[in-house]
Amino acid sequence: MFGATILVPFLVGLDPAVALISSGLGTFAFLLITKFQVPAYLGSSFAFITPIIVAKASAGMGAAMVGSFIAGIVYGIVALIIKGTGHKWIMKILPPVVVGPVIIVIGLGLASTAVDMATLNGEEYSLQYFSVAIVTLLITIISTIFLKGFFNLIPVLIGIAGGYLYSLAIGIIDFSKVIAADWFQAPNFIIPFVDYTPALSLEIILLMVPVVVVTISEHIGHQLVLGKVVGRNYIEKPGLHRSILGDGVATMLAAVIGGPPNTTYGENIGVLAITRVYSVFVIAGAAVFAIVFGFIGKISAFISTIPTPVMGGVSILLFGIIASSGLRMMIDNQINLGNNRNLIISSVILVIGIGGATLKYGSFDLHGMALAAIIGIILNLVLPSEDKDSINNKTA
Repeated sequence: MFGATILVPFLVGLDPAVALISSGLGTFAFLLITKFQVPAYLGSSFAFITPIIVAKASAGMGAAMVGSFIAGIVYGIVALIIKGTGHKWIMKILPPVVVGPVIIVIGLGLASTAVDMATLNGEEYSLQYFSVAIVTLLITIISTIFLKGFFNLIPVLIGIAGGYLYSLAIGIIDFSKVIAADWFQAPNFIIPFVDYTPALSLEIILLMVPVVVVTISEHIGHQLVLGKVVGRNYIEKPGLHRSILGDGVATMLAAVIGGPPNTTYGENIGVLAITRVYSVFVIAGAAVFAIVFGFIGKISAFISTIPTPVMGGVSILLFGIIASSGLRMMIDNQINLGNNRNLIISSVILVIGIGGATLKYGSFDLHGMALAAIIGIILNLVLPSEDKDSINNKTA
């Protein structure tokens, strides 16, 4: 999870060291809430990148942290409802035909950010920077395709390392921060009532809360896959309500100290699959390492020296993979786009989300991915299903 977890704070302007600490603390909270029965590690969520950037630009990073905290509370509310009523209703509200296109919107919506990171030095185009991004991207792709076993699971980390060495060779890395940093150093926490006064607004709620639609669906998918890997039904025991609550508490903890929202990571499920080590104590040990790394000033300073085009290079692949995973979700669940209902829902979500459509009324402001997700849910609930006979007649 390391490469992806430090990439998110890079993109939104948070301290990567805080992201490591919050991922460790969030993982501990998740393990505790799930009664130490679910071997899952939590890292920074990509789904919240755009909302955090928008919230930061409009009302400051403190507002983004408030929004993240509220999103965590929504997780808790959903968990309570699931505990009381079961989980079938959420599957009906969040089917693959809605969630798949929204995930595609997340990935493609970040495409311009990845390209800017890969090509711009400040405001100017830099061929040198672009070469760094291309080298990083190529190393990541080669690692993904040709490496086997454990190394096949960490192509992002290998790509960052390779891009870093290339950057070092062409002389664009400054080690002065690493030399000046102390071995023990508190990271740049963002603490409520110290660094900002929490303020709740409808705009922030509408920016952050709809993202929960996507992350909860992603969480359910991870729990199903993890259950297949380990050979247990985690939806039933310890229960989906507990794992969703764990995600929510982890996100709230991150918001309190100034870290990005947390989510379960598919990469770590892959690690479990190949090592067959399912011990929650190993997961907890990884969480300890993450927290310790966050307080080692030399490591934090070293992370900050990673050039922007290196992160841009891996972002080109990562954001594309996010979009492709939405497409894969639709394929795996056999979503038939020959069905006009499915075609309409997915098409509307994609254009509204990627196009950045906005719904404004006074201070009410709903746009982009959030608006697309809500409209997708509404369309899925109100549009009548097409029966097989009508589809066959249209095809004929």
